[in-house]
Amino acid sequence: MASGIAMTRRAGPARVFWGAVHRWAGLATALFLIVSGLTGAVLSWEHDIDEWLNADLFKVESRGHYRQPTDMAAAIQAWDPRVTVSYLSLSYQEGHSATFFVRPNKDAATGHLYKLDYNQVFVDPVTAKVLGKRDSRAVSLSLRNLMPFVHRLHYTLHVPPFWGNDRWGEWLMGGVALIWLFDSMVGFYLTLPASHQRRDKAASGKSWWTRWQPAWRVRRGAGSYKLNFDLHRAFGLWTWGVLVILSFTSFSINLRQEVFEPLLSMVSKKSPSVTAGRPAAPLGSVVPARYDFEAVIARARAEAQQRGWTTPMSGIFYNARYGFYNVSFFDRAIGGDASNMNLSNLYIDAQDLRLLGDNEPWVGTAADVFGQLQLPLHSGRILGLPGRLLMSAMGLVVAMLSVTGLVIWWRKRGGRRAAKATRVSEAAGPSPVQPTHLGARARPR
Repeated sequence: MASGIAMTRRAGPARVFWGAVHRWAGLATALFLIVSGLTGAVLSWEHDIDEWLNADLFKVESRGHYRQPTDMAAAIQAWDPRVTVSYLSLSYQEGHSATFFVRPNKDAATGHLYKLDYNQVFVDPVTAKVLGKRDSRAVSLSLRNLMPFVHRLHYTLHVPPFWGNDRWGEWLMGGVALIWLFDSMVGFYLTLPASHQRRDKAASGKSWWTRWQPAWRVRRGAGSYKLNFDLHRAFGLWTWGVLVILSFTSFSINLRQEVFEPLLSMVSKKSPSVTAGRPAAPLGSVVPARYDFEAVIARARAEAQQRGWTTPMSGIFYNARYGFYNVSFFDRAIGGDASNMNLSNLYIDAQDLRLLGDNEPWVGTAADVFGQLQLPLHSGRILGLPGRLLMSAMGLVVAMLSVTGLVIWWRKRGGRRAAKATRVSEAAGPSPVQPTHLGARARPR
């Protein structure tokens, strides 16, 4: 249904079967895809909107030499001794704040982690002054948390962790994406001219393509139902290629380790994941690091120089559940995440500074490069601004196709119920003659 494609009225047994599959797959995913489509349309401009809504966190007036990132981390930990910095910004833009992430320390009095109402801190990189904080995981529609809320809603629906696992939401949306991908294929098939119509080709004189052309058009003045049907089918066809990319990359991102990488390794050699063979600490606990950020930064800088990397080192994150550092190299001026092919990484063991692995754009096996492309394709940022505009529009299209699919189902449901009532009435035969009082002769109604 959300693929935006529906079958024609005349249908053989196969088309009836696949039509039912399309209907139920669409019903199962429609509400999820409405949420995902609308949030995706907004997320193309996530940072721009966030900076506009929270200028006091993202903009600074000070100008001058930047403080060392470890000095800023120390300033945060002095500002709130309950926290340890887990992510450091290593490069900065004039007039912009530096973003840090923190995790709670253990309370010596209770033996439990401190309860924090934030995990993100913004610092003036010139003065090392803390500008503000927020919880990027909060379920909140406040201006402070709106864009982080939308971001997590898009791919996890904010499903909370339980049974010691925090990935239930990702698995749910990944499963929805797999159904969506399959349904897109079924929907495309249902737009093709019905096979039984080929017997009429000689009589009608119409080619196969001529008979398929109406599926690509939106009729005017044909009534609300036909307009809704045509929008569902025609928009699904015109955008089908992009819909397949979106549905495929949605599942590959959310079910990367569980489904995508195992399937990919069957057709091409895949470099081992940095977490392969490394046990994760239980949810809520950490692997203590033997080496601190300064030692890892020096190690990563030397490794980058040896490789001839010229992209600046711009961020470092300690993965406390697996015990390694992720050092990121990107140009902050053109985007600082994996949503474009601008990101390189070095993964360094926190116990012995051993290099565990790396990531470099367009480098590696075919499977490695294909894996790198998933988020840039999904976000559209691989095409720059035109790609962002396209994906923003496609988010609205996905939501529209889901809504029109629901309308088609509802209208056909009403028609099926009316037809069933008619059949039941006809099978029951004419109404019996009603008796009259005092034995009077019954009169026909």
